Amino acid sequence: MRRCLGFCLVVLVLFSARPLFAQGFQVPERAKAFATAPDIPYDSVANFLKMPPNIYLGESVGVARNSKNEVFVFNRNGESSRLFKFDANGNFVREIGKDLYGFAFAHTVRVDKDDNVWAVDEGTNMVIKFDPNGKVIMLMGRRPESHGLVPSPARGTPPPMAPYPPYVFSRPTDITWDPQGNSYVADGYGFSRVAKYDKNGMFIKSIGTRGTQPYQFNTPHGITSDANGNIYVADRGNRRIQVFSSDLVLRAIYDHVGAPWTVCITPGPHQYLYSSNSNPDNNDSRVAAVSGEVYKMELDGTVVGKFGQAGKSLKDFTTIHEIDCRIDNDLVVGEIDGYRVQHLMLHPTTRTPSSN
Repeated sequence: MRRCLGFCLVVLVLFSARPLFAQGFQVPERAKAFATAPDIPYDSVANFLKMPPNIYLGESVGVARNSKNEVFVFNRNGESSRLFKFDANGNFVREIGKDLYGFAFAHTVRVDKDDNVWAVDEGTNMVIKFDPNGKVIMLMGRRPESHGLVPSPARGTPPPMAPYPPYVFSRPTDITWDPQGNSYVADGYGFSRVAKYDKNGMFIKSIGTRGTQPYQFNTPHGITSDANGNIYVADRGNRRIQVFSSDLVLRAIYDHVGAPWTVCITPGPHQYLYSSNSNPDNNDSRVAAVSGEVYKMELDGTVVGKFGQAGKSLKDFTTIHEIDCRIDNDLVVGEIDGYRVQHLMLHPTTRTPSSN
């Protein structure tokens, strides 16, 4: 009788709580560009990464390639972060930074023009730079003494107030560089800012507080740059991309491609911007029905086309967390829920010259 009473109380609490969870939930609208963006045909290479026995991918939140097309995957595996290296054919090479103190909760990995590998760890509030051989050569930020991921603030908690400390991050998310070698850190879940540093890691300036106005962010979740040093910030919670000059002066806002979980710009000479309106990692079918696609754009925000949908099959996407677009139309994407990395081959329609 006691067991039944306890069970009934639990069920009663759960059912009574459901309306509370439902309150305030709003299914996002389709991206404004969805209806008019042409579909880009594409394929996914089956079984692209070859893992050794007894080593498995976890939440594959970060993926990047170097100039040799070697692939780096930063993933959450158990209670730590693990950074794996693969050759251009997807064969496992080795693990980098095993048991590193700065690894706890992976977020993204990037490779700069000199093939240095940068790991952004949300759990330790650190950005770690490795040389091409996997040796740590620079640290940015500091791991909290609590040795754990700082929890998200409760609903209604006032956001942290600027000015933020220059050399401390609060759950950073991504990094990019301008042609002069300055670094730009998206910082992130806590401080809602973009911070600029010189090539030696010395602080220059930062912009942003939490909010919805220009120069404000609601989870700057990704960041990338073009050949002219313009900085593109995936302002995910505000469902927009904010574009800044290298001096962090606002130049444009793109709000027609949904909620950008990650952004990537091709090397060029003609550069394209990719942005993922990803299916959130909450398995809510209502959100999955209006998300999941990736947009390919000109740098001025003009949509060239779209591809993909939410789902778990090959060519479907389960929360794309990072895109590598080092080769245009040849992409590598890392997913959270799918515990996988997909190698995508896009087949955009080519325009033939007019007979006139």
